[in-house]
Amino acid sequence: MKRALSLALRTAVLLVLIALIAFAILALQIDRLGSRDDAQAVDAQAADAIVVLGARVNADGSPGSDLTSRTYHAVDLWLAGYAPHIICTGGFKNERLSAAAVCRRFAIKLGVPADRIYLADGSSNTIEDAAATARVMADQSWRKAILVSHPLHLYRARWLFRRAGLDVVTSPTSTEVTKIAPPVRLWYAVREAAAILMTALDGWEIVPPEWIARLQRWTYRLQ
Repeated sequence: MKRALSLALRTAVLLVLIALIAFAILALQIDRLGSRDDAQAVDAQAADAIVVLGARVNADGSPGSDLTSRTYHAVDLWLAGYAPHIICTGGFKNERLSAAAVCRRFAIKLGVPADRIYLADGSSNTIEDAAATARVMADQSWRKAILVSHPLHLYRARWLFRRAGLDVVTSPTSTEVTKIAPPVRLWYAVREAAAILMTALDGWEIVPPEWIARLQRWTYRLQ
């Protein structure tokens, strides 16, 4: 009996160690993807659209710091000819202060013609951003997109957009992740890895659905 319990304990410890190592590897991959710009490998006009992942809007209706940097970067890519269209995501559908609507107005202010910008609103997290974008792109018979977001958000975003059936590459607002304070950098990588794990477990009836929904809302608010 003691031998069986000892074996079970060692097995449990080994499984926990394997899980922790796998989690650490995932967090490292999240960090590494944020340090490179895969849009640089895309030929001009090869992508159909540049997708701006939604982020916080200020109370006065102006884009928050993350949404500002994401929109600026998307416009820079558009001006460089990486794709002919921009898709802005996030927020309540047809809401003037949604992340998508604010992104669109800012991009127009920066010189992008209104008819080159599409809205993928009606979404409150990255999973819904991917679904809304997939609908817009299907309507236009588009397949390939460049995702623009915070560098440590892009690994999860790429996974979710590919899961939605889209061909995507990533382009972070900055590849200089070493300038992010180490504790913050570690926190973002761990948070994103946890969000990927929770999403992957959704539907397995292992994790309560309300936990998953709460984590999704939490990670979206911090983007």
